[in-house]
Amino acid sequence: MEYMCLLVAFCAIAILGFVFVVFFEAYKRRNNHQHIEVPAIFEDPNSLKQVPCPHIVDPATKYISLIIPAFNEEHRLPGALDETMNYLQQRSLKDSSFTYEVVIVDDGSTDETKRVAFEFVRKYTVDKVRIILLGRNHGKGEAIRKGMLHSRGELLLMLDADGATKVTDLEKLENQIHAVAKSEYHQGDSSNSDPRFRISDIPVAVFGSRAHLEEKALATRKWYRNFLMKGFHLVVLLASGPGIRDTQAISFFIEFFLAFLYYTPIIVLPQCGFKMFTRAAARKLFSNVRLKRWCFDVELVFLCKRFKIPISEVSVNWSEIPGSKVNLLSIPNMLWELVLMSVGYRTGMWRISNST
Repeated sequence: MEYMCLLVAFCAIAILGFVFVVFFEAYKRRNNHQHIEVPAIFEDPNSLKQVPCPHIVDPATKYISLIIPAFNEEHRLPGALDETMNYLQQRSLKDSSFTYEVVIVDDGSTDETKRVAFEFVRKYTVDKVRIILLGRNHGKGEAIRKGMLHSRGELLLMLDADGATKVTDLEKLENQIHAVAKSEYHQGDSSNSDPRFRISDIPVAVFGSRAHLEEKALATRKWYRNFLMKGFHLVVLLASGPGIRDTQAISFFIEFFLAFLYYTPIIVLPQCGFKMFTRAAARKLFSNVRLKRWCFDVELVFLCKRFKIPISEVSVNWSEIPGSKVNLLSIPNMLWELVLMSVGYRTGMWRISNST
């Protein structure tokens, strides 16, 4: 009996300690969305002069911005950038209104990623390719947030540095975002001729999805990823019925716990790293997002729901590229971030700003 009492006391102390740590960490991150510790600086490698840094609250001066987070990507980045720049150049030659920029965010790489990226700046000029150096590693979410907040496009596309999704598929997301924006504007096709209509002013988000590749993915993925995917997919179906689908294991993992933590209907995230936002949507979302690593996707969906920003999914072509930095060891960190997010928002410590 005495041992049982000691065990209960130990468990109670452990639980209280865990709760204290969770609340303390959530409180520490209450101002994470301000991100004042790393100023964004663009540098022209040809003149070595600093370039004025735009902000998401400024008017758009480009049609589209492509934001690429990069951490130790010296080998995969060149091929992806070559394909991306070739596509963008060809499209701009056909359509003079198609203006663009590529913003590479070096998330504290310890290899030659910075050198590789600056080679593209020298080749295409700092007006077309820009680099933000975070100095130390903050996480993919922080790298994307930084790029989004300092881009010039009416449309902002985030994509991975490995080139897993073909850049030409941005047209699918682009067409969908225009269609939804027109619908939201309540003008239908007439918005094309309405001078008051600007795509950048209508909050819309479109996510690339690879649910259509499920059968092939099951045949090529590692066994533990398929195991997790199938298990959590079943939980999702039992909990909420069919909905938006994506076959990445981590997608179902984080959405299951999102449902548990928020007691809200599940939206299964398209986790292929290919997402497009209008400038208005990016301004609201990335001025508030606090999570810096993998689970920032979940927070984006949560914020979209809070701001009533419509979310659509579009099937994209995708191939698995060797060198992924996501593994089973990432799962505890994801769960930890989800717990912090739940506590932060549900207690009111993480306040959502509507001023942007």
